[in-house]
Amino acid sequence: MRLRLKPQKHEFFELFTAASANTIETAGLLEKLLETFPEDAGDLISRIKEREHEGDRLTTELVGLVNRTFVTPFDRDDIINLANAIDDILDHIDDASMNLELYDVRRVPERAREQADVIKRAAQKLDETVRCLEGFKDATQELRDLRNLEDEGDRLVRNAVAELFRSGQDPISIIRWKDIHEQLEDGIDAFQRAADVLEAILVKNR
Repeated sequence: MRLRLKPQKHEFFELFTAASANTIETAGLLEKLLETFPEDAGDLISRIKEREHEGDRLTTELVGLVNRTFVTPFDRDDIINLANAIDDILDHIDDASMNLELYDVRRVPERAREQADVIKRAAQKLDETVRCLEGFKDATQELRDLRNLEDEGDRLVRNAVAELFRSGQDPISIIRWKDIHEQLEDGIDAFQRAADVLEAILVKNR
């Protein structure tokens, strides 16, 4: 294997920017899926799966670039951790969307749409933070906003589950939606994990 001795800084930043942009697109598809369900559900779920595969490709490309590059723009472990953290977000979105179909859902509760809105806003904020990597710019406000969105997500899932158990729905429906709500919350939590990695990178490289 041939190692690159000169830093390929811009290529790393381009790949991370592509990964965060892909997250925005995936979150937008999720938001549309939950807003319009069941209309065009099959197509939207397939498109989310395509974006998840694109996330896998970008993660693999980043890991490969780390292995081929002698001098990386920042710590190798941090590069891999950030790539995996962004990829985890897509995995959770994909899981939630697939379960809408798997569980034969008929109606989407408003709380789930609100969770999708939080995910979309978190994706946009993540993209802004990722764009601070090149040049290691200050991202204090962006990171604070991401953490606030994670708090909002926590409140939403608690309210969603409480409403489910007060709804009088059949137990199977309650269990299914509890699972989907928690998968959406896992996606929101994954943004927090990505924010933690980003903060560590920016602090180390000030």
